[in-house]
Amino acid sequence: MKISKTISIILLLLIAGLVVACGSNPAPEATVPPANEMETMPDTEMDTEMEDMSDGEMANSEMEDMEDGEMEGMDMNAEVPADLDTSLSRPTEQGAYQVTISSELDPLSLNEIHNWTIHVETPDGTAVTNAEITVDGGMPVHQHGFPTAPQVTENLGNGDYKLEGVKFSMAGWWEMKLDITADGQSDSVTFNIVLP
Repeated sequence: MKISKTISIILLLLIAGLVVACGSNPAPEATVPPANEMETMPDTEMDTEMEDMSDGEMANSEMEDMEDGEMEGMDMNAEVPADLDTSLSRPTEQGAYQVTISSELDPLSLNEIHNWTIHVETPDGTAVTNAEITVDGGMPVHQHGFPTAPQVTENLGNGDYKLEGVKFSMAGWWEMKLDITADGQSDSVTFNIVLP
């Protein structure tokens, strides 16, 4: 009993020593940098930074215009090339396949997840029934992809494939890029879709 009491006292002294040691040497106070360096920059320095922006970045006057609400009347379709081919049926880049796409939505609308049908055939009109199709795309002018991850989920037969999960999040020019492989032959096609 004396031994266990002695051990208990020693353990208590060790714990007390640790508490005192930790309490007398607190961790240094953490400093949090500003979330945005621009917040701490004087106005004149910020103006200089804005003027020094490289081509392709928004100029100070453009920022002021946006702040004044002048973006409201902006036409997103002004960025669409005048000669843009928006046909929904076209040959692939190397001519291996003829591809036609059609949406379940008519007309197309913003912010609605929906499906498409992709029809693939050879140039002579024979349905390609064993294709593997991957999908990519987005808005080339804004340099972002789809807000979803569209995928071909089902072979419907007769050269038709179900594409699920397409969503257009804003008006303007979108590209839908399809990579198609069948019988060891790969080719790709890009469709241009414009939402008003």
